[in-house]
Amino acid sequence: MKKMGLGILLLFVLLILGACGAKEETAAPADKNANETEKEIVIDKELEEAKAKFEPLGEIPVPADNPMTEDKIELGKTLYFDPRLSGNNVQSCMSCHAPGAGYGDGMAKFIGFEGFNGPRNSPTIINSGYYPSNFWDGRAGSLEEQALGPIQSEVEMNQDLDELVIELNGVPTYVERFNTVFNDKISADNIAKAIAAFERTIVIADTAFDRYLQGEEDAISVDAKEGMKLFAGKAGCISCHAGPLLSDYNYHNLGMSGDEGRFAVTGNEEDKGKFRTSGLRGVAHTAPFMHDGSLETLNDVIAYYNEGGGKHPNKSVQMKPLNLTDKEINSLVAFLESMSGELPVVEKPEIPSN
Repeated sequence: MKKMGLGILLLFVLLILGACGAKEETAAPADKNANETEKEIVIDKELEEAKAKFEPLGEIPVPADNPMTEDKIELGKTLYFDPRLSGNNVQSCMSCHAPGAGYGDGMAKFIGFEGFNGPRNSPTIINSGYYPSNFWDGRAGSLEEQALGPIQSEVEMNQDLDELVIELNGVPTYVERFNTVFNDKISADNIAKAIAAFERTIVIADTAFDRYLQGEEDAISVDAKEGMKLFAGKAGCISCHAGPLLSDYNYHNLGMSGDEGRFAVTGNEEDKGKFRTSGLRGVAHTAPFMHDGSLETLNDVIAYYNEGGGKHPNKSVQMKPLNLTDKEINSLVAFLESMSGELPVVEKPEIPSN
């Protein structure tokens, strides 16, 4: 009887110990889940802080003296594709800013009038209407001024504006369309306004990056989210690529030699070798990169910044080695690709005959 009592007591103790062990086993996963949740909150907070530094592109600014109308845009598109705008009737605006090449030409440096080898890369016209000034060196104060620049340039399209007006006046369709759009005759000013109106329609604003900003959490990849943190943090890209256009609208020397850049416009020594900060929506469509087209891929661009840029004596103090790993470089590229969106589709219009 005494032995039976001891046996029951021993069984009771074992049951209690087993129950305690079971509680500990069930408690451990709960603690683990709590730690994982806490870790996820920290990561999300870092990402949300980075995300808060970006903003949507918004509506494109339109000058009061050049309102957008469908007829004006169509006229501008026709002029954009018309080789009459060049002195030899061979080149058009589209020659260096082709829809299929990201509205650039896909070459390191442009090929100009009669095969002239240009000194710079043809900048894309994607979102060009958002810039307060145009060209790599900012020499054009408006998109209208920019539109006439290449037409007159001896090394680009080499067309005298007065002769162009005479030539277009010989095309009845153009005479009628200019009268309809402007209630005015053909003039250099109206040509510029029409082309600028068309160029303001070449906009990339709906990207995976923009959808993510709007709250679509799965719009960009995990790698792109890591890239966003780096862009706004360790890599410091946002110091220049900020604001709605992802550009500070300013000019910087990245260490590249061989071109005086903004200095040729201002004459200020401090502007030697400085070039405009490019906006980044659509960037993956616009290779090769930089004012001289010397960097072929986005990986090359990030690698160049990672090394701290070149050795130009006027190089920006912001250009310093970033110490990014290969994985971090790939994450930054993924983030840039998330900003690229779809290219606007433009079909070549029918060019009026004489």
